[in-house]
Amino acid sequence: MNKSMIEFHEYLKSCKRIVALCGAGLSVSSGLPTFRGSQGLWKNFNMIDLATPDAFYIDPGLVWQFYSWRRYQALHSQPNNGHKALAKLSKLENIDFITITQNVDGLSIRSNHDKSKLYEIHGSLFELKCTSFTCNYKDHNNFKHPLTNALKETEEEFENVRKRRFQEDQLNSPQFNPVKEINEDELPRCPICNDLLRPGVVWFGESLSLSILNQIDNFIEQSVDLILVVGTSGTVYPANSYVDRVIHQGGKVAIFNTDIEESSLKDNEIWGFKGDAAELLPIALKPLIDE
Repeated sequence: MNKSMIEFHEYLKSCKRIVALCGAGLSVSSGLPTFRGSQGLWKNFNMIDLATPDAFYIDPGLVWQFYSWRRYQALHSQPNNGHKALAKLSKLENIDFITITQNVDGLSIRSNHDKSKLYEIHGSLFELKCTSFTCNYKDHNNFKHPLTNALKETEEEFENVRKRRFQEDQLNSPQFNPVKEINEDELPRCPICNDLLRPGVVWFGESLSLSILNQIDNFIEQSVDLILVVGTSGTVYPANSYVDRVIHQGGKVAIFNTDIEESSLKDNEIWGFKGDAAELLPIALKPLIDE
């Protein structure tokens, strides 16, 4: 065990108030690539272009097929040891702790994390909400798949791989499964008003939940000893503000990521643990979660 981890363990034992800030890097070991890791494409569509209110308004069938694929991928993945370590931390009675996750994959919930201490600031693939302005229907933790018969068998991104000869080399060229034309009546509908349901995620151009942000603010205002930055750069708002506020209060930061900028570690209040968060977190949190 290196010197940094030993120093971290000593400080960890004195902590009474801890925040975990998690990003996509936490779920990579569960088999879920980041948007960047998958080149940002799904069936040759730019994923970012599909994750907008405008895209859903123009072609809800296309967008629902994309999110049905994402739900399928997440459901066929399992929480890794990093998720499980944070879940154990959430069950400790002598530690005030919350997890702020930017992930929408539902793996933290499925790792048995205390729901009252988990804030999914970008929403969840497994939450559905009505698109009607006059209806407040929401369905939480809906793990049914497929959601409708029309979305059945739309999960596979590629057809059989076809081969072609190019400069005497055999190259694989994927053939995308075509996107189905799905009538709106065959998409998920609200059981209250029968309007379209949409994924309960925060799309590009939408605001984060003020209620959730207020709850996080209230927790952080009470002097956090340590913030764990897991699988994320922590440089985008509001994530960057949480890190800055903890440091300003006199708390410390521990970064767990495969890519850590050396310039971010010049501050004595910051530890950097480079590698797979799924492997590092159980080791780092061992003094608390294995007692």
